[in-house]
Amino acid sequence: MANAVDLIRSIENVKEEVPNLAPGDTVKVHVRIVEGNRERVQVFQGVVIRIRGGGINRTFTVRRIASHGVGVERTFLLHSPRIEKIEVLRHAHVRRAKLYFLRQRSGKSARLRERRD
Repeated sequence: MANAVDLIRSIENVKEEVPNLAPGDTVKVHVRIVEGNRERVQVFQGVVIRIRGGGINRTFTVRRIASHGVGVERTFLLHSPRIEKIEVLRHAHVRRAKLYFLRQRSGKSARLRERRD
């Protein structure tokens, strides 16, 4: 019987270099976008508000404030071939795993305290 870890590693889409993501991190996600016959890289920068799943099915949701104060959330598959790279800009000190309370907050109350290691 094959080990579950061996099965996950056998899939070619599994990324070897995965940053250590945690809720509260501010990240830049470089996503490959296909428009017609052209491809370009679009950067989505925001705060990781949740991480769920495990192994190849691991997903994370990033929230950012777009123009006119509208919040935009986008869920990414961690091992997706569409994701070119993930840059972690800063780590925040948070006390919970899902930061859904940030949806009701704006301005200074939506800030998170930076983690000092």
